[in-house]
Amino acid sequence: MIFYLNYRENRLKHTNVNVKLHRVIILITGASIQLIIGIPAAWGAFQKGIEEGFCLKTENVLWLFSTVIFSYGVGCVVGGALQDKIGAGAACLIGAIGIGGGFWIGSLDPKSSFWTMLVGFSIPVGAGCAFIAPSVMSCAQKWWSRHRGFATGIIGCGTGLSGAVLTVSARRLIEAGGIRLCFRVIGSAGAVLCLLGAVVLREPDNENGKNSVIFGEMKSNRPVEDDEAVYNILRRADYWWLLLSVIAAAPTVLLFSPIIIVIGTQRGLSENKAAWAIIIGSFTSTFGRLGLPWLSDKIGLKRTAQYIFAALTGLSVLFAFAYGNWVIVVYCGLTLFYSGQAALLPIFASKRFGLRHSGINYGLLALGMSIGSLSVPILARYLQGNGISHLIAVCSGALGFAAICFYRGKKIPGNG
Repeated sequence: MIFYLNYRENRLKHTNVNVKLHRVIILITGASIQLIIGIPAAWGAFQKGIEEGFCLKTENVLWLFSTVIFSYGVGCVVGGALQDKIGAGAACLIGAIGIGGGFWIGSLDPKSSFWTMLVGFSIPVGAGCAFIAPSVMSCAQKWWSRHRGFATGIIGCGTGLSGAVLTVSARRLIEAGGIRLCFRVIGSAGAVLCLLGAVVLREPDNENGKNSVIFGEMKSNRPVEDDEAVYNILRRADYWWLLLSVIAAAPTVLLFSPIIIVIGTQRGLSENKAAWAIIIGSFTSTFGRLGLPWLSDKIGLKRTAQYIFAALTGLSVLFAFAYGNWVIVVYCGLTLFYSGQAALLPIFASKRFGLRHSGINYGLLALGMSIGSLSVPILARYLQGNGISHLIAVCSGALGFAAICFYRGKKIPGNG
C-alpha cells in the first residue's frame, strides 16, 4: 500500500504519446487481471477436486460456490466505494491480498472443515475478486469514456478466457498434486498478477495533473458530467429495474455452471468431454463480452439487453431438453449471452448515473449477483422436483426481459 501511494505521489507528467500508450496498457493489464479472477466461470473444474481433497459433500461445495458469488456481489459495493475514494490501484492491491490469502488459507486447512473453507476461502476470494473488478472496469472507462463498450469488451475478453485458463490449469494441477497444490499455485499467481496491476491502474489526469473523470479521449475541455450522488441512484426506478435484471440473469447460468460436468455425464457425455463445455464456454463467453458491448455502441444498451434476455430465455428452454453434444452447444450459448449481460453492467452504470462514482455504481448493480446466487439455489432446493432448476432458469430469463423493458434509460445532461 505504501509503495502504491508513493507511486501516485510521484506520477509522471503525461505527454500525448505516453498518454496514448497508457490507455492501451490499462486495457492489457485489465484483461490480464481478469484472467485470474474468473473463478465462478471455472468452478466446475474445482468442484470434484474440492469434494475429494477436502472430504466435503457436493451440497457443501455448492454452498462454497454460492458464497463466492455472494461475497463478490457485496464486495463490489465496498470495493467500488473504496476505488472511488483511494483509487483503482489501491483497491486492486487489497483485492490481491484477498485472493492470495483466501487460496492459501484454503490449502492449509488441516481438518478439511466446511466452515473454515467458507470463512477462510470463499469469502476472501469472492471479496478480493470484487475489489478488483469494479476498479479495472471503472478505470478503463475513464480512460476510454467515448468508447466504453469497446473498453469493457476488451477487458471482458480476459474474464471470458479465464474459464479455459483456470480449467486447464486446475485440472492439471489437481492431477499432479491435488487440490491443495492447485490452490497454492493459483493463489500465488493471482496475487502476483494483481499486485503488478495495482502499480499500473490509476485514473487519468487532465493538463493540470488533477484527477479527471472526463478525460476519455485526451480532451480535457469537455464539460463536467452531471454525476448523480449515490443516495440519488437508490431513489431511481431505473436502478431497481437494472438490479432486478441482474438478479434474474444469475439463475440462467449459475444454477448449472458448478455442476456442468455432472450434467454432461448424466446426459451421455464422458467426463473429459463434458469438461469441454467449460473450456469452449470460456471462448463463447469471451465473444459475448467483446461483441455485445460493441453491439450496444451501435444499436443502444437497452435494445442489446433485450436481445440478450430473449436469447437467455429461449436457450434455457432448449437446455432443459439438451442431450449429448447439444449440452455443450446450448450451454456455450448461455455463457455467451450471460457474459454479454455482465459486460453491459459497467456501461449501464456509467452512462445512466455518470462516471464520477462509477465504481460504487457498478458495485450496487453487481449486488444483484449476490441476491441471485443465494436466493435462487435456496428456492430450487426448497421446491425440489424434476426439472425445477430449468423452470426457474426459464422464468428468470423472462423476468429479466421484462425488467429491461421497464428500464427507461433517461440520460443525464452532458453524459452523451
